[in-house]
Amino acid sequence: LRPVLPEESAERSILDPSSRDDPKFKELQKRLIDWINDELEDERIIVKNLEEDLYDGQVLQKLFEKLSGWRLNVAEVTQSEAGQKQKLQMVLGAANQLLRPHGWDIDWSVDSIHSKNLVAIMSLLVGLAMHFQAPIRLPEHVSVQLVLVKKREGVLHTTHVTKTLTTTTEDAFDTLLDHAPDKLNVVRMSLLTFVNKHLNKLNLEVTELESQFADGVYLVLLMGLLEGYFVPLYNFFLTPESFEQKVHNVTFAFELMQDGGLNKPKARPEDVVNLNIKSTLRVLYNLFTKYKDAE
Repeated sequence: LRPVLPEESAERSILDPSSRDDPKFKELQKRLIDWINDELEDERIIVKNLEEDLYDGQVLQKLFEKLSGWRLNVAEVTQSEAGQKQKLQMVLGAANQLLRPHGWDIDWSVDSIHSKNLVAIMSLLVGLAMHFQAPIRLPEHVSVQLVLVKKREGVLHTTHVTKTLTTTTEDAFDTLLDHAPDKLNVVRMSLLTFVNKHLNKLNLEVTELESQFADGVYLVLLMGLLEGYFVPLYNFFLTPESFEQKVHNVTFAFELMQDGGLNKPKARPEDVVNLNIKSTLRVLYNLFTKYKDAE
């Protein structure tokens, strides 16, 4: 495929051929394709190639509706380019609305996906898979080389950049904590609003996410509020004194989370007690993802 050369001052990104053959990149494509086909089995949709099968928005619409439970008001089948782009606009608008508050870089656009830009399509799919906690294990640390082509004064200029598609399978928090402190603050505010919406019912207020969950008391009470039951006081230490008592509380909260259908938290209870911000945020973020619409 010959890339379409950019207009004056516009920029095109082209996947470096060496990256296309990278085994981890191929494995990521395969896992994403298998995941889409599992999700859309009832629709009798079979995706074989991400570039050719997703660019027109039809499959993306079905996938997003299945994952989110939303119904998007778009025409079923659209053959015209304008119709396809309109559908993509709707689907991407809804996806961005979900992903942007959680700190995702929006590395895709209607034009990039419609022009079959594989990296843009895969970036969107990885974002959706992680946001909806897809039951798949994505290969870790997948990155690709992109060639950026820009035309200035009639001359083509090229630069090489590295684009990261996945970091670790922990979740997006590693990327946020290490590379995007500004975005992390957006997530923090969302989490604060979420926990206080519920804890305020007990006249409790959180101002410090890092420290106020460390003894496990608020975590236990929050789980009771989210799942709608009263946690008997003999199950945990309301005023824990020792490290062991705090670990007991956090461990108990983790058990309540699993009873509520969440996966076992990746963090260790000791990490939360030791004020490890990554671990604490990750636990709260998982609760937020599952219970954000709970009253």
